[in-house]
Amino acid sequence: MKYEQIHSELFIYNRANFAKHLQKCSLAVFHSNDVMPTNADGTMAFRQNNDLFYLSGIDQEESILLLFPDTRDVRHREVLFLRETNDLILTWEGYKLTKEQAQQVSGIKTIYWLSEFKQVFNTLMAEVENVYLNTNEHTRAVVEVETRDARFIKWCKENYPLHHYYRSAPVMHTLRAIKSDIEIELIKKACAITEKAFLRLLRFIKPGVMEYEIEAEIAHEFLRNRSRGPAYGSIIASGTNACILHYVDNNQECKDGEVILMDFGAEYANYAADLTRSVPVNGTFTKRQRDVYQGVLNVLEAARKMLVPGNTLDQYHAFVGTIMENELIKLDLLNENDVRHQDPQQPLYKKYFMHGTSHFLGLDVHDVGNKYRTFEPGMVFTCEPGIYIREEGLGIRLENDILITRHGPQDLMASIPLQPQDIERIMQES
Repeated sequence: MKYEQIHSELFIYNRANFAKHLQKCSLAVFHSNDVMPTNADGTMAFRQNNDLFYLSGIDQEESILLLFPDTRDVRHREVLFLRETNDLILTWEGYKLTKEQAQQVSGIKTIYWLSEFKQVFNTLMAEVENVYLNTNEHTRAVVEVETRDARFIKWCKENYPLHHYYRSAPVMHTLRAIKSDIEIELIKKACAITEKAFLRLLRFIKPGVMEYEIEAEIAHEFLRNRSRGPAYGSIIASGTNACILHYVDNNQECKDGEVILMDFGAEYANYAADLTRSVPVNGTFTKRQRDVYQGVLNVLEAARKMLVPGNTLDQYHAFVGTIMENELIKLDLLNENDVRHQDPQQPLYKKYFMHGTSHFLGLDVHDVGNKYRTFEPGMVFTCEPGIYIREEGLGIRLENDILITRHGPQDLMASIPLQPQDIERIMQES
């Protein structure tokens, strides 16, 4: 891994929290993600299952975690299974974790090789009553490929049909929504790397630059700062492309007079940052561009003040919608009388601001969490209003990452230039 080793206390703490949510005499099973194929004998870069990583810190394929807090055999309350290495694997793939290294990373004392799993699992299943199995239950997930978790669920129920089965996902969603101090520091590190990339771009962007050249600058800065790379597909959208919310072609020329929308974030130790900035290609906003930019900035500044304990996403988004309506009226994009008589179920502002303002952030860029849950200290949200005017070839979105604390919102990207005059100043200095 490129990132510096995380102290095992994070994973020890996470496992202890998870165990508190289990019924008596329960065993929980977590699997690593598959190594996904491309074509011929190719494979994609491995990305660990975030739930297994959250509970163990193990960032290696073909790993299994068992948690059985109530077993009489203290050695089996936490068990990790790893792929056993050999000279052939070392030659072709490189080093794999030894048992000693895995103990140091995870804080788990009992570690077996993967070949011993079925025997150990069978022994434990004779003692347990309940089994917690893991699945991806993100509300926006579209899962078409059968996962390692899904295959194991079938196998487990076929071979042990008389046990009681429960879902781990609701527990993981509850726990992962609240970030510990160590997690917050990892997210801050991802944000700091993202800031370096953005400052690099302000000195690089000019008329004639290709969108993919900007993407390359981002990748360069990420990798040289211990990031694996982008936490998600970078959006580098100049001109009208900025009105395509998930534009990732990044293959057009950035032209004089356009604004370029850039939505990108570094991943560090599997934790994500998520930043959006919109800047003038030539270094100076036109009056119209600056007015729209200021409208979006006004919404962002009002919205992030609402990311406080006790609020909810529904209340928050309703408030942001009202603020956005006012800004769109000032920009002559909406008529005040039309807004007054609009259908509340189909607000007119959605023509120009069609996505949500915030989502959970953490190990996933769209992190797990219950959208009906009241805001609590330790939650991290994005704040990302935007205005998209296709007929003007102009799209502006601004996004920072916000930590909810007892004392109010803490902007984790407060040091990253946001004011239009600061953007122009840095670009014109280059």
